[in-house]
Amino acid sequence: MNPGYEIGHRYRIIRSLGEGGMANVYLAHDIVLDRDVSVKLLRLDLRDDPNTKRRFHREAMAATQLNDPHIVGIYDVGEDHGLQYMVMQYVKGTDLKAYIKKHYPIPLPQVIDIMEQVLSAVATAHAHGIIHRDLKPQNILIDENKNIKITDFGIAVAVSQDSLTQTNTLMGSVHYLSPEQARGSIATKQSDIYSLGIILFELLTGKVPFEGETAVSIALKHFREEIPSVREQNKQIPQSLENVIIRATAKEPANRYNSVAEMAADLKTALAPERANEPRLKLHQDDNGETKVLDIKSLKKDDNRFSEVKSKKRASTKPTKSWWKKYGIICGSIVIIAGLLFGSWWFFIRQVITPDVEGMPVVKAERKLHRQDLRIGKITRINSQTVDKNHVVKTSPGASRKTRVSTPINLVVSAGVKQWQMADYVGDDYSTVAANLQRKGFQVHKENIYSDDVDKGQIIKQNHKKGSIIKTASDTVVFQVSAGKEPIKIPSFKNQDISAVQQFANKNKLQLTTQEKKSKTIATNHVISQTPRAGSTLNHGDTLTVSIANSGNQTKTTNIQINIPFDGNGGQLENRVQVYIRDANHNLTMEYQDITINQETTINVPFTLKQGQTGAYRVVRNGRTIMSATNITG
Repeated sequence: MNPGYEIGHRYRIIRSLGEGGMANVYLAHDIVLDRDVSVKLLRLDLRDDPNTKRRFHREAMAATQLNDPHIVGIYDVGEDHGLQYMVMQYVKGTDLKAYIKKHYPIPLPQVIDIMEQVLSAVATAHAHGIIHRDLKPQNILIDENKNIKITDFGIAVAVSQDSLTQTNTLMGSVHYLSPEQARGSIATKQSDIYSLGIILFELLTGKVPFEGETAVSIALKHFREEIPSVREQNKQIPQSLENVIIRATAKEPANRYNSVAEMAADLKTALAPERANEPRLKLHQDDNGETKVLDIKSLKKDDNRFSEVKSKKRASTKPTKSWWKKYGIICGSIVIIAGLLFGSWWFFIRQVITPDVEGMPVVKAERKLHRQDLRIGKITRINSQTVDKNHVVKTSPGASRKTRVSTPINLVVSAGVKQWQMADYVGDDYSTVAANLQRKGFQVHKENIYSDDVDKGQIIKQNHKKGSIIKTASDTVVFQVSAGKEPIKIPSFKNQDISAVQQFANKNKLQLTTQEKKSKTIATNHVISQTPRAGSTLNHGDTLTVSIANSGNQTKTTNIQINIPFDGNGGQLENRVQVYIRDANHNLTMEYQDITINQETTINVPFTLKQGQTGAYRVVRNGRTIMSATNITG
């Protein structure tokens, strides 16, 4: 499966995550819900088997009922060009096999924590009548926060009818296979418990208990040989913890834990101080038909005892109750099995009310359907003027109708508007406008620019004019948005000439105020101190104050506001303005300021005058003097 291929017109393949004996798994992106998922595809050599396809679909439907934080969620099941697929939750991390290899030895409390999470997931599956059959570290995922997720529920059951499927090939991983599965018997909940015991063994030792040259040789060891002692490999492991392995991996299923919950309860206290001196667990095991050398004397004694018992039985004419006990047990078992079958049958054929999810985002709709044990079926996308993009327009079957659990609910989902008449958004709040257009399906781009006149966050300009028709498929809406007044970082002016300060103030549209002080260390007309201090920020129109040194001659600084009118005649968009001043530091032949204006503009000009001196200014606009004054006094 190549990257970029879309399964079901919804799941875009990104890359391969792994290949298995029955299915291949890929990382994909759900383009409807905008999330990464795992997609499992049935192997090509199995896709043409109608029985396999039917079982795959049925068991996948059952797996969708498993709701446990430690089970990989199944989102969708379907078929694409003859390929059966399941869409699952994507877990970013690694499998437990790789984790053990990298982190062994794992601290005992963490081993307990990992197993408790695994047991919780298996208990949920067993409660729904689902047996995993292929529990192994490769099917257990662990994320970066050490959270456990079990995968491959359903497919192992769906594809596996017999333990031996090909010559010398066992279904599932033979290293974790129970003895009864190895013999070809039907797997039970106790079979999963056996596999859990092997996983616990590997967590504690870093390896599996049995190895061999062939799968069959390993399988034979599972029902002939005792599980090696973990304490012989690590004396730090308490006997109480090894006893959990002994009980879980008993050769006879009847000697194992009755349930996963019972195993979890035993494991929970395995590290408790009160169990520190627990003796090694001993179980009665069947000899599995093995040939043994027996003591002839013991056989004779047993034969004599057998003859005595036989004579007593012949002498007794009183009927026994053993037959009735056996009959009662058989009947009771039949009743229990029938009850379980009926319960499972009822669970999967029961009816629920289809919830109303119209107008909801697809993600919320999916959660609401899952709460009713329903799932999302086919998704059709249409343009809508009234329903936001990626929200549900309608469902089939419709809301409030009775339907069977696990029924796929088909959704019609809004793809947003097809086209839209652009409004005038200048002056409006960008966040509100952008959210509205994005809900309709448009791509919205923001360009921040500084502005002295428009409040921060308001739209200054838009790329599509009011009334123009724009399309979601091709047009991007671009807004220029006010970032507020531009922050101006103030440098240090100490020891600089006042003219340099004035140039900086003019360039950055700051009001300059000067104060004179006598100084024996700072040159005349040079800066002694400033407010605000260096490194601070101001905005256009703010005031910068400096103290400058004088030579002892009394001077005074006066700020004069000059209002410069704009000339728009002839379609002019800009005017060039030059300002000349005369004071203690300038004469009218020196250009004081050169600016470009596009509207009527007011500037502030400081005049530093000696006692009895008058100042003057002249304003030239586009080469012509438009105003002047010669009587400015301190």
